Amino acid sequence: MIATARALGVSLLERIGNTPLLALDRLTEHLPGVQILGKVEWVNPGGSIKDRAAASIILDAEKRGLLQFHQHDVHNARALLDATSGNTGIAYAMLGAALGFPVTLCVPSNVSPERKHILAAYGAKIVWTDPNDGSDGAIRKAQAMIAAHPDRYFYADQYGNPQNWMAHYRTTANEIWRQTEGQITHFIAGLGTSGTFMGTTRRLRELNPAIQCISMQPDSPFNGFEGLKHMATAIVPPIYDATLADANIAMETEAAYRMARELGRRDGLLVGVSAAGAVAASLQIAEREAAAGREAVIVTILCDSADKYLSERFWRED
Repeated sequence: MIATARALGVSLLERIGNTPLLALDRLTEHLPGVQILGKVEWVNPGGSIKDRAAASIILDAEKRGLLQFHQHDVHNARALLDATSGNTGIAYAMLGAALGFPVTLCVPSNVSPERKHILAAYGAKIVWTDPNDGSDGAIRKAQAMIAAHPDRYFYADQYGNPQNWMAHYRTTANEIWRQTEGQITHFIAGLGTSGTFMGTTRRLRELNPAIQCISMQPDSPFNGFEGLKHMATAIVPPIYDATLADANIAMETEAAYRMARELGRRDGLLVGVSAAGAVAASLQIAEREAAAGREAVIVTILCDSADKYLSERFWRED
């Protein structure tokens, strides 16, 4: 008997998660006893780690009757609304197209051209906001829209929705634990919505309280990290808990650019700017641990690839 096509394949939702862990051995070849491992999140169908949070938020909303799938008249149906700097918006737009619900996104107009093209390809409705206001301006616009039309939208609120961090509590952390066979000693991730760091840290701490969890954020409010927040000057996400991190590393944009170029030219690995910043932070910790004579297994998040950043000029610099 021939199996049905559905039995042979997987759904889009089933492709989210279970991403590989990549050993960045060339970075630590001068540091005996220390490993840096990167969680390769661009293999998710939407190209970033934000697929996890977006799927969690959407499935929870559908379960609670706040969002309906497979709508025949999507133009008049209740739309998902949120603010985004790109990757979560791409995930929403992808899943909206696949599951049959409209998506409206508030996005700073200075996001990369690649992000703009992808959002358009998925058919999302975009409300462009002032680039000088960054992600905070997009948040304020989305809040104003839901206040004015509460019946027209489901406000996903990735910055305040606990389903964001819970996605990583349920999946990302447990995958890391399994893939390292419980040997992880340090976890490092950037802070945007903070969901990845919050959820993964909470679960890893339950599995082994000795794991050091270190956050990375831009060193100033004016930076080149699309999606990351300088918490001291930004609207702080309601899901963010500053007490969870054992330490925080303030990362210079130029250091992330240098790491992105180095990974591409020396390791054949093209990662996004935030991912490169996380690797640079991981290398700082690796060098500290090696100098102290300690062994370490450091895991960081490669949140997306360079595909959405290739128009940036820093790639062509020496």
